[in-house]
Amino acid sequence: MENTFFCCQIDFATSEAAEALIIRNEILRKPLQLSYNPEDIEHEWDSVHLGVFLSDHTMIGTLILKPLTQDVIKMRQVAISSEWQGRGIGKLLVSYSEDFAAKLGFSSIELHARMSAVPFYTSLEYQIKGDVFSEVGIEHLKMFKYLNSTSES
Repeated sequence: MENTFFCCQIDFATSEAAEALIIRNEILRKPLQLSYNPEDIEHEWDSVHLGVFLSDHTMIGTLILKPLTQDVIKMRQVAISSEWQGRGIGKLLVSYSEDFAAKLGFSSIELHARMSAVPFYTSLEYQIKGDVFSEVGIEHLKMFKYLNSTSES
């Protein structure tokens, strides 16, 4: 049986948000010997949380969109469960997040990409802005993408 996927918004402080945090911790924090503290999560209440799910409602990936200005939103904490990586799930979720952000009226997305993720974002037409910098102890590049207007929807 072939899996089908769907993306949707996740409400903050729900069981789905807790599932997303487990995926984020497993994929983004544990490999760096880091963990989340409650203060990190408390500051995410004003962000848009998105998830990608299997047809049986099992979450397999997540990301957060944090408004920075009226026009710019920041994509952060992109994580796909390890067993689903390399299958186009990240591309699906990022594309969904771009459409979501455009419908909210944002004209561009920026992000801080780990060096290992730069080719992924480049393949999705994100552009590098600036020089390499360190964040959570590893090298990153700032990247951005202008969003297409979705006024016809």
